Amino acid sequence: MESQARGGTRWRRFGLVMVPSVAATAAIGVALSQGALAASFAVSGQQFKVSVDRLDGEGFVQYGAMVTPAGGEERPVAVSAFDHATINNLCQSVVLPVPFFGDVTVRIGAGSDPDNPVEADNLFIDLEQLNADATFTNIDIGVAADQTTKGPTPEAGVLPGSFAQQSDRAVLNDVRQTAWATSAGTFKLSDLSLSLHRGANECF
Repeated sequence: MESQARGGTRWRRFGLVMVPSVAATAAIGVALSQGALAASFAVSGQQFKVSVDRLDGEGFVQYGAMVTPAGGEERPVAVSAFDHATINNLCQSVVLPVPFFGDVTVRIGAGSDPDNPVEADNLFIDLEQLNADATFTNIDIGVAADQTTKGPTPEAGVLPGSFAQQSDRAVLNDVRQTAWATSAGTFKLSDLSLSLHRGANECF
């Protein structure tokens, strides 16, 4: 699987040592064209929140990186990536400040039916905060980021020898996360709903 480079992420200056307890996550960012991972995009200046009842991911890898939000400074993130993930009861929210009107929350929901979950392939998440109950199968902690053998290939420019972890499978329950960006080769959103709310009405 070829690695992909995203314009909003800068890798060479990354020197953060990842904490092994940081685990896998999944999120919905934007629905992308099926079968093609975004080659590049600029990271916006706003984080978004995501809640998930259950994520079942096959082929997991996590490593450190830096992102530069629009109008801001570089920030460290944990990049969590999956070959394939199924996601139950997903909610994403972002609060947008609207001049002369106030805050507006955009909420997206999908996968509310347990028999018809959200599905994603080649999924990458730039994560800043995560809370979840996690179970890993055949996990390796402390792998060199440029030598991982499970999950999607880390993106171009990852610092050779830097900390990474990987596992054959990762199952997370009651996920609550804050992220800067998400990209996927394929994102199937069953029972998709989008709503606008005045004020702050986030997923958690």
